[in-house]
Amino acid sequence: MRLFCARDFAEAHGTREIVQINWSHTVPAGTVRGLHFQAGADADAKWVRCIEGHVWDVMVDLRQDSPTFLQWHAVELSAENNRAVFIPEGCAHGFQSIEPDSKLLYLHTAFYQPSAERGIAFDDSQLAIAWPREVTLLSPRDRALPTVKTYFEQN
Repeated sequence: MRLFCARDFAEAHGTREIVQINWSHTVPAGTVRGLHFQAGADADAKWVRCIEGHVWDVMVDLRQDSPTFLQWHAVELSAENNRAVFIPEGCAHGFQSIEPDSKLLYLHTAFYQPSAERGIAFDDSQLAIAWPREVTLLSPRDRALPTVKTYFEQN
């Protein structure tokens, strides 16, 4: 299976260069990770593909000049459906594992910069994301993420 082809994905990807590839492994089903993004000059676009298991993948548009500002979109990614999702710069990303031992592959257009790392609370009532399962696990870091309102007041 071809995991990425700039020619095939040119409409979304444009001329961006892939500079980093990450892998994540989420063991318990029901785990939520996110909503994460990098801000400012280090903002990155990413391709996400599930290479094992099954996740419900979510992106939230945080670009204030976008017609879809504060709207979310979700897609099921699984090893069986072989889908990939493109998340542009300025959008937060998160997912919920539907199956245990779900593994994701991320292709990034910017290097990871801890100082640019940001996030939004997965359960922000302003976003009203309809997560498909009960949340069984959330990291302390993700539990402390601000609401959209708080994030924009502070930035």
